[in-house]
Amino acid sequence: MASAAEEIALAYYVRQQRIVRRTVDQAQRVWRRLDLKHLDATWQFGVSTGLVAAMSAGQAEAAAHSDAYVAAVLAADGLDSQPGGKIDPLAFAGVAADGRPLKSLAYESVLEAKWLFEEVGQAEVDAMIGGLEKLLRAVSTEVADAGRTATGASIAGNRTINGYIRVVNPPACSRCLILAGKEYGWNAGFQRHPKCDCIHVPAKLIKRGRGRSHPGVFDVKSHFDSLSAAEQNRLFTKAGAEAIRDGASISSVVNARRGMYTASAYGRTVAATRDSATRRGAWFRAERQRAIQRGLVPRSGQGFRLTSPRLRPEEIYRLAGSRSEAIAMLHRFGYMT
Repeated sequence: MASAAEEIALAYYVRQQRIVRRTVDQAQRVWRRLDLKHLDATWQFGVSTGLVAAMSAGQAEAAAHSDAYVAAVLAADGLDSQPGGKIDPLAFAGVAADGRPLKSLAYESVLEAKWLFEEVGQAEVDAMIGGLEKLLRAVSTEVADAGRTATGASIAGNRTINGYIRVVNPPACSRCLILAGKEYGWNAGFQRHPKCDCIHVPAKLIKRGRGRSHPGVFDVKSHFDSLSAAEQNRLFTKAGAEAIRDGASISSVVNARRGMYTASAYGRTVAATRDSATRRGAWFRAERQRAIQRGLVPRSGQGFRLTSPRLRPEEIYRLAGSRSEAIAMLHRFGYMT
């Protein structure tokens, strides 16, 4: 029988998937306004704006439930929640996970349709379907990512929590299967891939490798053995599946890393984002106001320039020397209010 915390995690997962589904449906409706023979014109006049609005709204909605989810899991475990602030859902919306504008990401689907039609020679319908498939992959990934990143920030900002447990929802890819039930500290970034639907479960006590009782934990090798040879080959590649059948460690076969946009700052390479860091962005304005208060620039703000990039939450966890510093940095970089 599932524990109360497991039931809450499942309900949260279902809710997040519904948000993703609604956003994907909206993006598909907007995509239908495109005319392949006049792609650029129809893209500029309404479609791009509609797609960005749909994706941003989905991201904000996915992020908005993070604090309530974390508090509910803690309450189910009989623990008092000690949040260091409130998650700002809008801080997780309007930008892709790699830091670029959503409009740029969405336009890749238009380029895909163009390429399929003009270069590959596909029929108009097939080319548009190809572009749509690329778009929907991006939409589902970005909305789910916003929810996960916000939950990670809520976990990091809550002093009751020492870490989280990764819960995998089969059917899942090989990269996710080997991470099922793994324990991570509160400051560990969440590894994910396009269309990943794994989630965090906040935890007060982390067992550090003794977690057979953790929700989401299952024997990956037994799961592998239960699959047909064809399904094993599909998930782990033919060569990888053969190596596992020959006795190789599944974790040694699978690589679950994902790249991220980087910038140079603080004498090192950091994961950063340009979101909200332009002259009209909320974080830029907050930084300018901070400089004014410190007397670094006149009250008009004239002459202000950003001297550091806006760090991503994952980078904050990596750089912070303590929980207090991490919470301060989440506030400092606009992820908590």
